[in-house]
Amino acid sequence: MKQLYIETLGCAMNTRDTEHIIAELSTKDNYELCTDASQADLIMINTCSVREKPVNKLFSEIGVFNKIKKDGAKIGICGCIASHLGAEIFKRAPSVSFVLGARNVSKVVKAVNTEKFVDVDIDYDESTYAFSEFRGSAHKAFVNISIGCDKKCTYCIVPHTRGDEISIPVDLIINEARKAAQNGAKEIFLLGQNVNNYGRRFSSKPKQKVDFSDLLNMISDIEEVERIRFTSPHPLHMDDKFLHTFANNPKVCKSMHMPLQSGSTHILEEMKRGYTKEWFLNRALKLRELVPDVSISTDIIVAFPGESDEDFEHSMDVMEKVKFEQIFAFKYSARPLTKAAEFTNQVDKEVGSARLKRLQDRQNEILDEISASRRDVVYEVYFEELRNNGMVAGRSDNNALVQVEGDEELLGSIQKVKITNPKRLSLYGEILK
Repeated sequence: MKQLYIETLGCAMNTRDTEHIIAELSTKDNYELCTDASQADLIMINTCSVREKPVNKLFSEIGVFNKIKKDGAKIGICGCIASHLGAEIFKRAPSVSFVLGARNVSKVVKAVNTEKFVDVDIDYDESTYAFSEFRGSAHKAFVNISIGCDKKCTYCIVPHTRGDEISIPVDLIINEARKAAQNGAKEIFLLGQNVNNYGRRFSSKPKQKVDFSDLLNMISDIEEVERIRFTSPHPLHMDDKFLHTFANNPKVCKSMHMPLQSGSTHILEEMKRGYTKEWFLNRALKLRELVPDVSISTDIIVAFPGESDEDFEHSMDVMEKVKFEQIFAFKYSARPLTKAAEFTNQVDKEVGSARLKRLQDRQNEILDEISASRRDVVYEVYFEELRNNGMVAGRSDNNALVQVEGDEELLGSIQKVKITNPKRLSLYGEILK
């Protein structure tokens, strides 16, 4: 068999796209996955373009692979940078054999076998395509429920690389989830740019009207499914039905990613997020009321064009009121094709760096407080990964990373664990017999 090496950059949706690529090439073109790029017949890089750093890394990685690849080996670029740059990649990296956009994964076999192939059509509809089967984990199954994004956030390149949002038909999702669960995956992880906008648009008229809350309940009806996670919901679509379904369905894990982006209503308007600071706080605090042990994570951009000291203080205020269990915070990075890149009121880089440090320092203090409160708490942990030094890692229902001493016998099991040594990034404990 031919050898495939693939490097994945970016989000969970890219991880699932990589699984689709592996499945298509292994079942239809005689490839098998390898871990040594120097031995591969095909090297692929599945790219992310949300921030500037991964774009720079791509061409650095191509240079590295050029030096180590064997004679005749091909290099292919797929994902969001492929969608954005298209044939321009050939000019900057002539050794690349093909370029495949994020919305065109189903064409990978044709791409591999066509020299200088390029297809970056963001209007291509893969929502009803039945991909071949491959999963990187036996214990957790990523399942796409939609493709694309219909939002117009002024800082975000994703609509320009993944196209308009289309929901995947309910029966395909349920069948995929059922099959994965019957093959041993106790946890189903639903993916979409705005998962709780599910059902707004399909390729063809559906037999029944289903929204995201309905979909969660339908998947929970699959007997073998024990846990359901999802990312990312949009705060704008967090209606009461969604929050109550989240709170009351016992199979839905009690962790929620709520991308804030900014605590300033003025900046949120400039970002075209569609909600206010007050709406976000209302939804987050309602969530804490409904599910006292919920874990809430978020994304925050500091130094967005025009962000004043007062605007930044609003972000700090939301952080103080919600007490997020995890924050992914970044200094604004202008992305091509976005409206914000054209704004003339860019914030000084040093000011942005200072704001980011202040926010991260305060978040670390909050995390230390949260971690300390978890000592002696008992969690039900789903173990998925072997770690070094005889440790096994898994996640609690509310997404805390938990590690215990053990071996592969723990993998795929749910155990009660008492936390004995809570740290900022991981909780260490012992299994209760």
